[in-house]
Amino acid sequence: MENNKTVEVVNFGKSVIVPSVQELAKESTTHVPSRYVRVQENDNDSTMDCPINQTSPVSVPVIDLQRLLHGYSKDSELDKLHLACKEWGFFQVINHGVSISLLETFKEEVTNFLKLPMEEKKKLWQQEDNHEGFGQLFVVSEDQKLDWCDMFYVITLPPKLRKPHLFNNLPQNIRVIMEAYAVAMKGLAQTILNHMAKALGINEGEMVELFGEGWQSIRMNYYPPCPEPHKAIGITPHSDADSLTILYQLNDIQGLQVKKDGNWVPVIPLENAFVVNLGDCMEILSNGIYRSIEHRATVNSTKERISVATFHSSNIDYELGPAKSIVGPLNPPLFRTEPLKQYYRGFFARKLNGKSYLDVMRLQQGDLNTS
Repeated sequence: MENNKTVEVVNFGKSVIVPSVQELAKESTTHVPSRYVRVQENDNDSTMDCPINQTSPVSVPVIDLQRLLHGYSKDSELDKLHLACKEWGFFQVINHGVSISLLETFKEEVTNFLKLPMEEKKKLWQQEDNHEGFGQLFVVSEDQKLDWCDMFYVITLPPKLRKPHLFNNLPQNIRVIMEAYAVAMKGLAQTILNHMAKALGINEGEMVELFGEGWQSIRMNYYPPCPEPHKAIGITPHSDADSLTILYQLNDIQGLQVKKDGNWVPVIPLENAFVVNLGDCMEILSNGIYRSIEHRATVNSTKERISVATFHSSNIDYELGPAKSIVGPLNPPLFRTEPLKQYYRGFFARKLNGKSYLDVMRLQQGDLNTS
């Protein structure tokens, strides 16, 4: 009977189809087209709303995974992780155990994939009713400001959620290495999540059940050189919707910035490290103890930047809400509970705007008084 069970096709949303920025950047232009201009005085999204902290030694924390797992200073490394999640929502992971040869092969194949001829990319472009594929996300109108970035977005795990017309038509080299990379990222994410559960006092069994068959997606980002980088933005300031994002930067061009204490703080990736950040789902799951954080990507006048973000969420058929093992009379829920599918469909239906979507999930004072 189980073999006859129909697998549901999950569609989290669509995005208005837009031109390729990579192709636009190949043209001999000295100006950014008006639809990409992001200047504070005429842009409601206001990407320039706080200064860049270029001189401060402040940087995101660094977590040594081997110390966390096996070291003599296990407790202090767990304390570092807990503090990073509460105060930053961002950290870098070193000694993570992911094969360097796997990363090098993945880097090579992703770079080749993002530089495929346009006629090949068109076969993998977004469709009008679904946002997976090449294009941009969160474009909801024809007159909306656009990011100076091309991306390829695809659901990777569990396999039953993949779009056959897209995943099965990927070039073999990128498909094979992405399978291995997705599995490695799932293992790393689960390890980090289990330690977060320990730090938060969440029942480990609850965390394992939530993320056992958690759904995962990958976004490959290509930021081409921009003739006027001070006028454009690579990715609009936002917080991620998921529980945990693992970012792998494929070259040494800076661009990622996090919003900390009113300043944009550049993140300088360490060699062979991953940059990890918490999404809104983790803020909800931890009942506000951990915080997602706004971040953005800037662009460069002469050099391209390539990165890959892997997004991790709980099982797709579960409900999203504060962890049951930590809420109670002394810690009432601050967020409502709703099906995860419903939450993501709402998130992808809007354009990015800081952490605004988290407010949709937040219980109002009247709700708190009656809960």
